[in-house]
Amino acid sequence: MDKELDKRDDSLGNNKLYNRIEELIELARQKVATVVNLTMVHTYFEVGRMIVEDEQQGKDRAEYGKAVLRELSIRLTGRFGRGSPNKI
Repeated sequence: MDKELDKRDDSLGNNKLYNRIEELIELARQKVATVVNLTMVHTYFEVGRMIVEDEQQGKDRAEYGKAVLRELSIRLTGRFGRGSPNKI
């Protein structure tokens, strides 16, 4: 059995091919995570902007304490669940 593993290692060019592929996959995963994180930051920024615009309705200050935020929270949590990186 060990001879079979040795043959596989040799066929991979002493792991050079494996290492290159492993590095490529890791790089791809890092890029995907970066894009997802950046997209979420932009999304949450826009959500915040939309809430502020809706709450202020052109006024300098908003009337905080409205039930709007509570209702948004309940409905969005029901639809998307609690915020968690594992939900993506």
